[in-house]
Amino acid sequence: MAKHGKKYVEAAKLVDRTKAYTPREAVELAKRMSHTKFDETVELHLMTTLDPRNADQQLRGVTLLPHGLGKKVRVLVFAQGEAARIAEEAGADYVGGDELAAKIQEGWLDFDVAVATPDMMPKVTKLGKILGRRGLMPNPKTGTVAQPDDIPRVVKDVRKGRVEFRLDRTANVHVPLGKVSFSEDQLFENLSSAMEAITKVRPAGAKGQYIKTATLTTSMGPGIELDLKSTLALSAA
Repeated sequence: MAKHGKKYVEAAKLVDRTKAYTPREAVELAKRMSHTKFDETVELHLMTTLDPRNADQQLRGVTLLPHGLGKKVRVLVFAQGEAARIAEEAGADYVGGDELAAKIQEGWLDFDVAVATPDMMPKVTKLGKILGRRGLMPNPKTGTVAQPDDIPRVVKDVRKGRVEFRLDRTANVHVPLGKVSFSEDQLFENLSSAMEAITKVRPAGAKGQYIKTATLTTSMGPGIELDLKSTLALSAA
């Protein structure tokens, strides 16, 4: 069993393990129990009853957090010609085609989001094993495969706090919600946006209440169990 430091143990004492917290209570507690010198990320973790092996039980989507993530997002755009010019003017950090693909094949991955125009996808698909396992593969379903005229909007959304979520191999979903330094209202509103987006993309093969548990935590802190009923009822409206 892993041993935790003294500060972690003290933080864990603030969490009542017999209680499920409302979203507002959990956000307040997460901020209060943060014990590191750096600005921790607040995270949402959902355990589902979905089967990742079934195509009709896949959960994947995008949410635009109203208050962002509190960090600089490095955007790479696979584009050429006029589309490359548009991407550069839109402020993308890296723009290119073959040369970027070659760098990635050599192990370079200093970016957070990858976007591609449709004509570049045959080249990008060859990077599937590298980008896919890190959640960086451009995908039409998440809006990261975009027509040239739409690139400025996509880059802007990514910078504002566009977050992708998906079911992992253990049937869980993990979503960053911002930094501990955010206000309680900012974290609550980001959590509300994330939950609204997740409940809207309910898989066709899901049966009954497919979200089993919800937990709020910080990068280095203990988990805070969320009251499922009030969490599922959250809306960004």
